[in-house]
Amino acid sequence: MAFIVHKYGGTSMGSPERIRCVAKRVAKWARAGHQMVVVPSAMGGETNRLLALAKELAPARATDAYHRELDMLAATGEQASSALLAIALQAEGMGAVSYAGWQVPIRTDNSYTKARIESIDGQRVRADLANGKVVIVTGFQGIDDEGNITTLGRGGSDTSAVAVAAAMGAQECLIYTDVDGVYTTDPRVVPEARRLQTVSFEEMLEMASLGSKVLQIRSVEFAGKYKVPMRVLSSFTPWDIDIDAEAKSGTLITFEEDEKMEQAVVSGIAFNRDEAKLCVLGVPDKPGIAYQILGAVADANIEVDMIIQNASKDGRTDFSFTVHRNDYARAVDLLKEKVVPALGAQEVVGDAKICKVSIVGIGMRSHVGVASKMFRTLSEEGINIQMISTSEIKTSVVIDEKYLELAVRSLHKAFELDQQAA
Repeated sequence: MAFIVHKYGGTSMGSPERIRCVAKRVAKWARAGHQMVVVPSAMGGETNRLLALAKELAPARATDAYHRELDMLAATGEQASSALLAIALQAEGMGAVSYAGWQVPIRTDNSYTKARIESIDGQRVRADLANGKVVIVTGFQGIDDEGNITTLGRGGSDTSAVAVAAAMGAQECLIYTDVDGVYTTDPRVVPEARRLQTVSFEEMLEMASLGSKVLQIRSVEFAGKYKVPMRVLSSFTPWDIDIDAEAKSGTLITFEEDEKMEQAVVSGIAFNRDEAKLCVLGVPDKPGIAYQILGAVADANIEVDMIIQNASKDGRTDFSFTVHRNDYARAVDLLKEKVVPALGAQEVVGDAKICKVSIVGIGMRSHVGVASKMFRTLSEEGINIQMISTSEIKTSVVIDEKYLELAVRSLHKAFELDQQAA
């Protein structure tokens, strides 16, 4: 008997019929002798619907009190889908019980709308598993030290599932989604994209951080830190597919780099449309400037991605960085109101119509000229590079958003990703 965690995305939970199929699939695994914990997302579109209602009624300026209520509201989506799945499992003759994150409890910090998990008490869940029940735990949410409901940010159900698997020692965490695995890039942009049978933890971590929407980055971080075996597979295969075949389908996130993986210089291309660029112009070039700019941004709980500081001229420099597009307006206001006056900088300029395109591959460690090939490919297409960031296994560029699909298609072809064995 194995302890298995299943996670189902919003599309998989999108209607009563789909919830019924999820219940039949989970029941199949339970009848095969496995102890089952299921972490569902809200029904497809439900979180967006709820947040749209909040936006319609929102105060002129967002505050912590407003973000608290956003979490209170958004958490109800997963609570509804979890209860519905428990009901569907009961209709299948399975003992099933659902819990909200606060009932487990899943403890988090108090960063509303983007909380981080601190601990999980698995005692209540273990007792139900020991009694032969399937346990459904709401994804995406938890509770802080003061008893406030918190959410983990978009895609947080992935993180919830992996965290539960890690905390309770699950043998495997299966992430069921509307795609059948991890691809070399988004097949909607490049139809020739190929599914990878395996991808290393390091590559998946980079791809998730760089805009690949298959898995949320924190779920991959959890998997890597606690060595949780993790598989991405489709929930749209027939529910009665052979369980052994199902257990080997999709893409396995592995911690071992095998010889086959070493052959691929670039394994995938990730991209992110949700980027915005900010430039603080005419900053005094002296020690501590980067901290004074980015410290204020961090204090506002705004995450910074790529950073560039230009060469000094006449004792002044320009400081550029990127943030999530949702944080763009808030970051501009912060810089204009607090940072520019304090530093005596000239002005703040920005661009919310940029995107980031990245090539990722552990094979880049042992091959030279990969970045230059990327730059040459973009140059040949007339695409200007605004910012560059590199690590051992990735190279990222910021470009004008209108060139995103052209860039991805050109790079996918240049690195022959459509020809590599899946």
